[in-house]
Amino acid sequence: MSIRLVVLGTSCSNPTVDRNLTAIGLRFEGNWLLFDCPEGTQRQMMKANVSYMRVDSIFLSHFHADHVLGLPGLIATMAMHGRDAPLNVFGPKGTKKEIEKVMDLALMKKNFEIRVKEVSSGLVTKRDKYSVSAVPLKHTAKCLGYVFKEKDKEGTFQREKALKLGIPEGPLWSQLQQGKKVKAGKKEFRPEQVMDYGKGRPGKKISIVMDTLPSDSYFDEIRDSDVLVHEAAFLDKHISRAKETRHSTAKQAAWVASQTGAKKLVIVHISPRYKKNSLVENEARQEFGNVVVPKDLEEIEV
Repeated sequence: MSIRLVVLGTSCSNPTVDRNLTAIGLRFEGNWLLFDCPEGTQRQMMKANVSYMRVDSIFLSHFHADHVLGLPGLIATMAMHGRDAPLNVFGPKGTKKEIEKVMDLALMKKNFEIRVKEVSSGLVTKRDKYSVSAVPLKHTAKCLGYVFKEKDKEGTFQREKALKLGIPEGPLWSQLQQGKKVKAGKKEFRPEQVMDYGKGRPGKKISIVMDTLPSDSYFDEIRDSDVLVHEAAFLDKHISRAKETRHSTAKQAAWVASQTGAKKLVIVHISPRYKKNSLVENEARQEFGNVVVPKDLEEIEV
């Protein structure tokens, strides 16, 4: 199953002419997952062909203004366009109260359910083909990173073999694909009789780390990411400011990628003071080779 990862914004604190505030869209199985929702996000979604009506879940890192002020407008737009599907919203402790404020601010009657779940760490949601987990970060407010993990593909089901063995199409096929033994008539069949495990592959892993001091406290959860999206608000020459505001530098984000075995590092949440992405990229490459400092609306290969 293909994954589409879109960088909806790359700035921190305030938008610029070229950069909206940081948000990430992830499309899987026809639905979108949205990570943070700052002001201007729904316009970015329109430009990137990200359907707000097909947003299944929103994952909020924390409640600083540059991460959530787009939420009232987005929910209002969903309501005005007749959304009836439930919307899942995940975030740290206090999220329910903040969503109530959002609804008051939007001054609207919603015609769909908003399911809010407050999380702290570990598994947040699990679906048939993916899961999302939360990891605590080190910022000036309670802040979470999120890890999307596609379910591992165990192998390819060989329907011709199943039919030849006399296993009728239907629920038994599904059970075999799940690794279970089944009975058809008087015969018992094992998964390895119809599965080609040589064609299996591990599911893709995408870790999204927003505002944080770099720390090995979240290394285990993000280890071996196919894509690590990591904030880097500052360059190393402003490391004292990064420590003061509990953010990372580009060099530190790259160090995290190197230490955790990431395949690709995508740097976002960049201070408006840095006008050229090349400054950020060049510093990060001192620590890690496969670095992308994307422009807004850029798609990232997973």
